[in-house]
Amino acid sequence: MFRPMRRRNQALTPEECAALLIAETRGVLSLLGDDDYPYGVPVNHWYDPETGRLYFHGGKAGHRVDAAARHDKVSFCVFDKGTPEEGSWALRVNCVVIFGRIRPVTDPEETIRISRALSHKFTKDEAYIEAEVARSGANTLAYEIVIEHMTGKRIKES
Repeated sequence: MFRPMRRRNQALTPEECAALLIAETRGVLSLLGDDDYPYGVPVNHWYDPETGRLYFHGGKAGHRVDAAARHDKVSFCVFDKGTPEEGSWALRVNCVVIFGRIRPVTDPEETIRISRALSHKFTKDEAYIEAEVARSGANTLAYEIVIEHMTGKRIKES
């Protein structure tokens, strides 16, 4: 169902893929948008290594919400900033691509748990996190991506 990687020698291990998803704060979520055009949107995300699922949140209305309601198959791509090659301008960049199924999280307590975990990627200020959850929680819609296929690759720019 999913294509194998062409350059398998550049593949990241599943552990390296998980580490990249945990370390990086943003990725691009791609959905089937209006009139079947691809719709890619940058989102902050949280990868839960215990469940192996990816989470993000946002408002309760908009293009992303409509697209996810129409079609549950999505992809998600995240990549690091890269590291320079010695003696060259080229970078070594690690990236992960996920294919999976998206679903809204309907339990308000789970949405709050996801919002807190996501916030911890940006700050450890508990008072700030709790104030944000209290202020925005009722207007927040969380999503879960059940990962069906994940690949990672170490790319050498040239």
